[in-house]
Amino acid sequence: DIKRFIIEKSKELAIDIIGFTNAEPLNDIKGYLEYRRDNNINTEFEEADIDLRIDPNLTLPDCKSIIVLAMSYNVDYKKDKSDIIEGSLSRSSWGRDYHNVLKEKIEELSYELSKEIDFNYRCFVDTGPLVDRELAKKAGIGYYGKNCSIINKEYGSFIFIGYILTDLDIDTQEELEDNCGDCNLCIKACPTGALNGDYTMNPRICISYLTQTKEIIAEELLEKMGNKIYCCDTCQLVCPKNKGVKKSRHIEFIPENTSGIIDIEELLSMSNRQFEEKYGSMAGSWRGKNILKRNAII
Repeated sequence: DIKRFIIEKSKELAIDIIGFTNAEPLNDIKGYLEYRRDNNINTEFEEADIDLRIDPNLTLPDCKSIIVLAMSYNVDYKKDKSDIIEGSLSRSSWGRDYHNVLKEKIEELSYELSKEIDFNYRCFVDTGPLVDRELAKKAGIGYYGKNCSIINKEYGSFIFIGYILTDLDIDTQEELEDNCGDCNLCIKACPTGALNGDYTMNPRICISYLTQTKEIIAEELLEKMGNKIYCCDTCQLVCPKNKGVKKSRHIEFIPENTSGIIDIEELLSMSNRQFEEKYGSMAGSWRGKNILKRNAII
């Protein structure tokens, strides 16, 4: 029973959530992706080819099933008070770079599976062309919240998602119904009004995007960025579905180096070497020191 083997092995590897879906194209979101493209509200971080974004077989020919995995990064951590001028880091960039943490676990799972059965696969953590949140929804990992995050019933929305494309025949799982109801706390809390309320958003004005883009930021958005140096957690922090959930058990995501903040004055005077030594292991370092310095100046 390959599916049971994968589930049991994922538990051994401390992967929090696992789901399975088929390799049929993600046609449900094709129209939305085309709308974003046609209205110039897609981002420079996205794959431009919409067919690549929705069809798994263009990434792995003969793909039959997709294993979707997730890890919670909602660590139980409270930072100490400090006298520095603090720049805020998203929880996604508190600890060790999640791309590496989750990718290592996915590759180990794939290796263990390859010892049991011969199969072709490709694995990704935020690096493939496919829309990983849509895969997570299809695989029963969680449902879309109005904040456009995937919400898991046990862990909430502070989860990292990865996936393995395979040529294996594996039974799929049911999708979950959304459970936001009439709640609109995230929509009201979003500083820039990026959330539309219909489970879509304008990513071009989302603060998480603004802290990463190299493009010129509109003047009216600057003050709304506050002290955010990398990404934004506002819509997740106000979400009731993140209250009383299981905390992350992964010490890799505890912010030992940064305490979850950046010293703005220090950042503005750091050399590249100093930046790499202190912040190089966090996910937010991928954008480079100069973009984060620009955010510090803002």
